[in-house]
Amino acid sequence: MAFEIRKIRTPQGRKKLVREREEYFRLVDQGVSSREACRIVGINRRTGKRWRNGTNPTKNGTNPTKRRPAQTAHTALAERVISASRHLTANERLYIADHWRAGAGVRTIAVQLNRHPSTISRELKRNAHPTSGDYRPHAAQARAESRRPRPKPAKLAQNPELRQYVQERLNKRWSPEQIVQHLHRDFPDRPEMHVVHETIYQAIYVQGRGELRRELAKALRTGRARRKPRRLAQQRQPRYSHPMVMISERPAEVDDRAVPGHWEGDLIIGKDNGSAIGTLVERSTRYVMLLHLSNGRTTELVRDALVEAMKTLPSHLTRSLTWDQGSEMGRHHEFTLATDIPVYFCDPASPWQRGSNENTNGLLRQYFPKGTDLSVHGREDLDAVAAELNGRPRKTLGWETPAERLHTLLAAA
Repeated sequence: MAFEIRKIRTPQGRKKLVREREEYFRLVDQGVSSREACRIVGINRRTGKRWRNGTNPTKNGTNPTKRRPAQTAHTALAERVISASRHLTANERLYIADHWRAGAGVRTIAVQLNRHPSTISRELKRNAHPTSGDYRPHAAQARAESRRPRPKPAKLAQNPELRQYVQERLNKRWSPEQIVQHLHRDFPDRPEMHVVHETIYQAIYVQGRGELRRELAKALRTGRARRKPRRLAQQRQPRYSHPMVMISERPAEVDDRAVPGHWEGDLIIGKDNGSAIGTLVERSTRYVMLLHLSNGRTTELVRDALVEAMKTLPSHLTRSLTWDQGSEMGRHHEFTLATDIPVYFCDPASPWQRGSNENTNGLLRQYFPKGTDLSVHGREDLDAVAAELNGRPRKTLGWETPAERLHTLLAAA
């Protein structure tokens, strides 16, 4: 008879889910996955995982609770196959102990338990007996459980000698890294006197972990009383003085390439960053225009070259320009005022947002190889390369050429 999920779903209080628990383990023993067993008996997947791993979270951390009846070592493999836990179980530790004593290697045990060899090697080194070096599974399990609860007491708070050593050297304006290295040199055989430099920083900066006096922060190189967070790419300072309009605000019509007149732009850079060529690609036709920047790539020169190029086109083919956040576009607002063309900027480190332009830059490297001086190419050379690219048939255009597509648009206007 199929298991019937209880209809009353209110919390059970002190009454445990005995019937669900028994059915869950019965299904697991039959080879049903943990996720499917949870679905059948009507419990959350985390509840099943908690039953399987033998721990139950409380307000003060994790405390051992009633465990599943012990299984013999030869069933550990089957339990691991259906287990999603990243922690070794008691049965797996029994399996490791039995086979390690029998002479099996680390990789052999790892394959049998479907674990990474590093997991087994780390377990044997970390949880071995400190004196004899023997691996005792029940003691190893106890040590692993004692390390699991959080939060852990800070090492500097527990060891007055270590705390005094660190404070004295901070007063001498030593850096945390210098202190850590001297701890290893002065106390080579006392691991309780060893910490990493992050431990010292945490003791100074983190609220609630002030094992070191807060005034010691003034002895650090920076002298900051608060830690300065590292910025992510999305949190960087504005690159330009005038606000950017991001690509997320670009009209939806640009994405499907159905409406012509939306351009993507970039620079290809020459040897030693000393020269550059501007590239423009129209998104719907893949038509290419090259900007001659013989005198450099300052913001004024790039602005003027863009204005000159866009004024050669009819208004219905100059709807928008998308660029990366290169410093050469520092005068983007002046370009917009001169041409009435809005500029949209890609997100940091997101070249795929200008895919057509990036692809074209790769094609241009056939003519302008990396590591060469691009200033030797004149206006006529750039026009010839652009004409050759625009005369190539493209698969994405149904084997038409960009020049033919652009001519069709101009004729229709």
